Amino acid sequence: MAQKPLKQLKKKLYMKRRTQTTSQPSRFNYATLAILGGVFVLGIGIGIAFSSTANFTPQNVASREFIDRSVPNPELCVQFGASAMVMNMRVFLTLNPFNVYISQPGIEPGCVIRRNNWAILEQRKLVNNEQVRDCKNRMNTFGYTGNINDEPEIDCIYQNDSAQNLFLKNQLGPGFAPPENNNF
Repeated sequence: MAQKPLKQLKKKLYMKRRTQTTSQPSRFNYATLAILGGVFVLGIGIGIAFSSTANFTPQNVASREFIDRSVPNPELCVQFGASAMVMNMRVFLTLNPFNVYISQPGIEPGCVIRRNNWAILEQRKLVNNEQVRDCKNRMNTFGYTGNINDEPEIDCIYQNDSAQNLFLKNQLGPGFAPPENNNF
């Protein structure tokens, strides 16, 4: 008789162990994983689309067209030169002790005039013959900020050929102008 309860006890333990070890259906089957993966990829795609769209606000100057529209005389500037972002800042240099201090730059829209279009500035009497001669002798060009009809601030500016756009290095093809077209 003692063996019968022992057999029953073993049977109960075996059944208990068997019910614990049997595999229960998985919460995530392949269809659920595929749907979650699709939602994840779609979310990344939507995020990239929202972050890379052109935003034409002053907080995000991300396109040449925005800069072209922001200059005071956009038609004249694009036809006879190129629109530009002009940075005004001051540099202070102390010698004892040697330190360099730079003021916060101010950025405003401006325009760079091609050398062969200086007559526009001369006709409006914005530059005189002496200024043209000095600027031409130094192989420079003129740039201005402000409205050309309303006393613009005009400077003889130097084109720095060592400042290259490394994003476009060695990339000539559709949409890329040869380097000689960039000379003003």
